[in-house]
Amino acid sequence: MASLPQPPAIPGNPGDKVLHVLAFLVLAGLAAFAYPRVRLVMIFLGLALFGAAIELVQAIPNIGREPSLMDWLADLTAAGAVLLFVGAVRFIRRAR
Repeated sequence: MASLPQPPAIPGNPGDKVLHVLAFLVLAGLAAFAYPRVRLVMIFLGLALFGAAIELVQAIPNIGREPSLMDWLADLTAAGAVLLFVGAVRFIRRAR
């Protein structure tokens, strides 16, 4: 939906930043559990690049969207929060 000129309406009409946070919470969680042997910092970097790529695509004039540094920061914040949580859980499990 990031490259659609006008994304479809979502029930409840959540704000743009809420959608970014939700998307990257899910992506980070899925990535952490799908690739348990990959270092969490590498997953974070991959998601950071993915979020930046979304914003670059939105900068293409024909798409009719506008890139936003704040959207990318919302992506990074959500991914970082999930990965920190996963890292803490992994640390506690190893300590037992």
